[in-house]
Amino acid sequence: EIQLVESGGGSVQAGGSLRLSCTAFDFNPDDSEMGWYRQGHGDRCELVSHIRADGTTYYVDSVKGRFTISQDNVKTTMYLEMNSLKPDDPAVYYCVTESYGRAWPTRRPCEVRQYSLNVWGQGTQVTVSS
Repeated sequence: EIQLVESGGGSVQAGGSLRLSCTAFDFNPDDSEMGWYRQGHGDRCELVSHIRADGTTYYVDSVKGRFTISQDNVKTTMYLEMNSLKPDDPAVYYCVTESYGRAWPTRRPCEVRQYSLNVWGQGTQVTVSS
């Protein structure tokens, strides 16, 4: 079964940077893709970014130009480079997997596993101070 281990959250001042990492175990990049959701003040998670097997990326409008998603060569570790962090960015960030080619909901209940390949990491807190 897929397991996701996240790291890299923390507290920074506005304008600062953080890099989140997510390593997937028992993960087959031919079957699954990876992405990041975040839960801010609401009770649902917002899709921040995801990366498809062919390298195609998606970013929510609010982070375009500031965040960069990437993977290592074997596609089992994913990164989210977050620059120019704003007061709107603080949240718990979750690493999530989806079945290859499946649509990524822009909003969804957090930490709810909807099928076997939809796995959530433990979440990592990002705090931005002004």
